[in-house]
Amino acid sequence: MDVPDVSKLQVRSDDENAPASSQAPSIEKIQQLLKNRDDTSRFVGLALLRSVLDNSPELQDEKEVIVSLWDSISPKFLDRLLRTGTQSGPDQKSSKDMLDLAIAVVHTFAVLLPDEAKQDNKLIGRIPRLATAVLYSSPETTRIIIETLLTLVTVPEGAKAFVSLDVDDWSPLIEIAPEHSHILTIFIWAWEKGTTGLEDGQSREEMRAKIDRGIQAFVSSFIGTDATSLLEFVSHVLRNLDDRLIPQNPKWLGSVAKLMRNLSTNRPNAASRSAYTNCAGALLLIYPESTPQVLFLDDKESSKPFSYLFINLILTDLRATLPSLLEKLNDPDYPRISQRLTSALDILTAFIGQLIALMEELDGTTTTASGATSSSTTTTQSRLQMPPELVLKLSTSIGEALSATMEYLRDRWDASMAGARGLHPAARAGNAHTEFGSRRTLAWDAAEGPAADDAFVLSAVRALALWVRDDDGDALRKEAAALMDMFVELYQGSGSASQHQGGLDYRLPVLAAFEGVLRIPRGIEAFAAQDGWRVLSADLLKILEESSTTSASSSLPEADLIRGTRIALVLQIVVESEGSTPEDWMGVVTAVAAYDAPAMEGEAQDSETLLDFQADVLQLATALLENANPGMRKRFVHSSADILGVAKELKSKVKGGSVAAETLEDVLSTLDTLGV
Repeated sequence: MDVPDVSKLQVRSDDENAPASSQAPSIEKIQQLLKNRDDTSRFVGLALLRSVLDNSPELQDEKEVIVSLWDSISPKFLDRLLRTGTQSGPDQKSSKDMLDLAIAVVHTFAVLLPDEAKQDNKLIGRIPRLATAVLYSSPETTRIIIETLLTLVTVPEGAKAFVSLDVDDWSPLIEIAPEHSHILTIFIWAWEKGTTGLEDGQSREEMRAKIDRGIQAFVSSFIGTDATSLLEFVSHVLRNLDDRLIPQNPKWLGSVAKLMRNLSTNRPNAASRSAYTNCAGALLLIYPESTPQVLFLDDKESSKPFSYLFINLILTDLRATLPSLLEKLNDPDYPRISQRLTSALDILTAFIGQLIALMEELDGTTTTASGATSSSTTTTQSRLQMPPELVLKLSTSIGEALSATMEYLRDRWDASMAGARGLHPAARAGNAHTEFGSRRTLAWDAAEGPAADDAFVLSAVRALALWVRDDDGDALRKEAAALMDMFVELYQGSGSASQHQGGLDYRLPVLAAFEGVLRIPRGIEAFAAQDGWRVLSADLLKILEESSTTSASSSLPEADLIRGTRIALVLQIVVESEGSTPEDWMGVVTAVAAYDAPAMEGEAQDSETLLDFQADVLQLATALLENANPGMRKRFVHSSADILGVAKELKSKVKGGSVAAETLEDVLSTLDTLGV
């Protein structure tokens, strides 16, 4: 198609007597040209239309006129311009002019059309050719294409059209993504908003495979760059994508880990620190088995392995940021800072798991699921490789960072419970000068949302719980005991109602913290002061009741049974610390005695989680009886007999040599010793 020279072309007003200064293309004339069947006239009409819209701000607000002009444009003609502009030929300049004009017009209408008109296929249908056109466009036109696509994917139909493209159609955009960061935003919008209507499993599986291939292509494209924007992109996608669309066992995981390693060891700036921290945190949460292998472990021994350097960077960030975090709760930057620190704590939690395994290996023993110890024969290829002196240094640094974290949690919780909400910003930070001296002002909590809804608090409790449970030092356990009121209230606030409303579930992390804190007398005292037995035993008995029938136990979430097992362990620690069982604790014995174990037929006997839970509850009830004074045991003689019957019934259902079988053997032996 020939391109006319429109540089001197004028479409004059119908009024021949109008002054020259007012002579300009009229809307009617432009529409006539656009509706003409002659391609040359259409091209002239588009060129004039572009000029008029660019230079008439008042016209841009006339939505009806904009829609009328858009209706006058032939979509097939636009496609011919886009197609011709992406083909090589003798008249390359003319082809580029066609491409530039078509893209400029589409961009203008993508911006000016009302939202309902943007949903129409006449505009959305141009997305495939726009995505391909970046291969042939000039830098300025490429920028316009990216802006146009970014505008189109913000509407639902546009996002769906973009995600429906093949990966090969995405490739031109992916190739230039390192130079154009807005392309990453296009994919974020499309993958999150354009995949909401995928209902059947096959469609979701196909989309998951496309996203997997798309991320792999992005990773390949960013190799050789600092990859800061890519790491933020991967982090955002994995955190916000539908769980059913997240790639499984991705091949790009190792490559992303290498990018994080390179970025973190090359004098990272603030943006780089945020990128590798957020990305590592997201990967460790979503791929907890495979990510530590590629992030923390080194192929060969080193005097200072990468994991040591990386975790030191994370700990330094935590120690440097936490002291001033409280006063930033209502700053616009808080969500960004909080996300980075949340990821840092998630990284620390994962590393603590690796470090504990290494320390057990250095001790020459490992702990089995039943609590027994055995000689370690695990190869070091699957464990951290770090000299013992670095392990000690890192353990000290972790303790310091967690101590700072607990100090922040104490202040944050006090601010949430008793802080001065609505305090003037000038009084939220700094010192208050009184006749008694200069001191910090009242702690300040976030203006919107309680502390329990902050993901940072959950990650902090999770990291703290793992360390105080598995580390042998009592110093941090004493500090954690001072948080007992917070632990108990977080546990109570994590009930089923809050989960249906999208609240955070603190119960398992809090139980893990209890396992460590209750090892010291101060922890037992704090637990009793906060009425911890009542809170945990009520939850335990609720789970026990829900598991008492076959239909209920089959539908009971496995997470509830696991939580019940952890509750039984925590309460048993408390029982063992008491000289004699208080009578108000014996309600557990009564409830267990009345327990109606569900019938297990056929494959139901394989429910090891349920059997483990039942056995642990029986062990708790037996411990209460064993620790009770003789007079109390006499009053509960019938309950003791019923517990014996339940234990024998369950013993007949468990597999020999299993954890539940060993626990039930202990229960029966204890009851026999008590003369039941």
